[in-house]
Amino acid sequence: MKISILLPYKENFSPEYAGAVSLFVKDTTNISSFKSQITVYGNTHFKKKYKINYKNIFLKKKFLNSTSKRYIEEFLFNEIKNPSDLIEVHNRPVYIKPIIKKLKKNIILYYHNDPLSMAGSQSINDRIYLLNNCQSIIVISHWIKKRLLKDLNVNDDLLRKIYVIPHSTNKINSTALIKRKKNYIIFVGKLNSQKGYDIFGNVIVKILEKNKDWKGIVIGDEEREKLIFTHPSLKVMGFVEHSKVIKLFEKSSIAVVPSRWEEPLGRTGLEASSRGCATIVSNRGGLPETVTDGIILNKLNEKELYKNIQFLINNKEYRSTLQKNSIINFKLDHSIIVKNIDNVRRKIFKTFNFNIDKKSKLKIIHITNFNFRYFGRLHFNTGTRLNNGLIRLGHNVLSLSDRDLISLGKSFRDYTGSKYLNELVSKTITNFKPDMVIMGHADRIDANMLSAMKDSNKNLKIAQWFLDPLTRKGPDYKKNKLRILDKLNSVDTTFITTDPYALDFKINNSFFMPNPCDISLDNLKNYNFELAYDVFYAISHGVHRGTLRKGKMDEREIFITKLLKKSENINYDIYGMFKRQPIWGDEFIDKISQSKMGLNLSRGKPIKYYSSDRIAQLMGNGLLTFIDKKTHYSDFFKDDEMIFYKDINDLVDKIYKYKKDKKLLRKIAKKGHKKYHKYFNSNLVAKFIIDKTLGLKSNYYWD
Repeated sequence: MKISILLPYKENFSPEYAGAVSLFVKDTTNISSFKSQITVYGNTHFKKKYKINYKNIFLKKKFLNSTSKRYIEEFLFNEIKNPSDLIEVHNRPVYIKPIIKKLKKNIILYYHNDPLSMAGSQSINDRIYLLNNCQSIIVISHWIKKRLLKDLNVNDDLLRKIYVIPHSTNKINSTALIKRKKNYIIFVGKLNSQKGYDIFGNVIVKILEKNKDWKGIVIGDEEREKLIFTHPSLKVMGFVEHSKVIKLFEKSSIAVVPSRWEEPLGRTGLEASSRGCATIVSNRGGLPETVTDGIILNKLNEKELYKNIQFLINNKEYRSTLQKNSIINFKLDHSIIVKNIDNVRRKIFKTFNFNIDKKSKLKIIHITNFNFRYFGRLHFNTGTRLNNGLIRLGHNVLSLSDRDLISLGKSFRDYTGSKYLNELVSKTITNFKPDMVIMGHADRIDANMLSAMKDSNKNLKIAQWFLDPLTRKGPDYKKNKLRILDKLNSVDTTFITTDPYALDFKINNSFFMPNPCDISLDNLKNYNFELAYDVFYAISHGVHRGTLRKGKMDEREIFITKLLKKSENINYDIYGMFKRQPIWGDEFIDKISQSKMGLNLSRGKPIKYYSSDRIAQLMGNGLLTFIDKKTHYSDFFKDDEMIFYKDINDLVDKIYKYKKDKKLLRKIAKKGHKKYHKYFNSNLVAKFIIDKTLGLKSNYYWD
């Protein structure tokens, strides 16, 4: 995958006078997994460039000719000669239309400033155009996202294109430098009134006059506005290379960012915080998002700023606490931010591989809930996986979505829609003359209708599969038991995701069926990548509603609450609990793609072989998977393919172990992923259902 990054015209990609955008691109590209495939395009007159694959678009001045327009034209000329797969445009929405008119490319647009202040995104139509035509839009703060969406009414698909990924710096993991701090108060930025330099200048002179053992440091310049402040203890250094600025932050005790204008984010705040400065910022734009532990000025004036600086000087213990917590709680590390950007890139280039043998063998009607009425939100389910497997095996499959048909068939005379559904199925069997009917959770299908169909079609075979828990110590035990037994006299075989011999009731001619993975749905290989989160866990209360059920809580939430308390240093990504909404469809794939490990925790007490279909999504996408030892999945997987825990303390210990040993984590995850796709894939599980139902003798790994 080739990536072209286009900087704003005159953005100096040089350590001699780098802007915030150049620093962001340099820092993120340097450690990106796509570094060797990235070319940065820009325009600068400085000879010294950052040591990244960079192409300078040098333009000679022409009278009455737009340099920005020529800049884009020259970039497009380069793109035609050396085409890329992805173009990333930074901070210039006005560049998008001419690129799209000339090239059909995937585009990511980055916003580093207020969208409403920039040509190409000021109007509602401009922003709708960008959302429709860019594959993704990355904004560096929630404040910018809010501005981008101002007065817009957009659907969820467009909202999912927007990612908040802030600027970053390299995190330091020790608070030892706090002891080496000097009595420095530092200001970094343009020396103008918009940045609040006039307020700072008047205050710092008074502060230094009162506190003789303190010094002030100012870094920055400004050609258009002259604000001059002098004091024997105040050093105005002008522009300083970024690497040296970071060193000065490490020495400084207090940093001040008193901006008047709505800062989109503010690198000074985050860099000062990362280096343990007690940081004071104004409550403007995205500035409050840059500090976890600092002082946010609700009122921006000289009196308020003086009071807070003097407070920090007078209260060394409080100042030291802020400094230490700023380092400990700092989250905007380069590695995390780059992983998030790379995940956006990977999402754009996801590929789905199909291997279909077109030779028909059987005619099969597959009846289950394909959830068509939810517009793809619930597409990633076992019904779809098995359907894919049946088709790949070369069978002629007629798919019926029972719940959707019920919804369509409701009327005054048939208020449940069940009559309509059963008439449709019986007529379809009559016309299609299938060799086999396979049903999954098709509760509204009438057992008597099925028996009648078998009576009139002597060679017809019928199978049912069932995924829900059937243990007495699990949820909905009585209801699920009745559901699975309802059609027992009408079907030839029953397939469940629990060992039939572990149940306290008998299901005739029943077989254990593993939750299948599917190459077209479960095609991630998380073990190959450095990812943002350690452990992924998701539950799905309110499947059809799409949101959490109020007051809904089960033993899984209690378990997870205990787990979080026992493993505070683990970076969890959890959905479906703690007021965090469940995730579905492509958003689910996006989120699961960002974690190294996954917890496979099902409802109810563990029982032999039972697992929800989450296990297929975890193992199938290459996450290191943890599962309760009492499920007996060790009958299928070894300790170097799946991780078995005996209790919550054992689970915590093992999570810490594999977080620390990344090499071993990847090795086990890869091996487990390979085995799951080899033995528990949708083709094999679909074939198993057919073979057992037809009475064919075949060997299967789990049988």
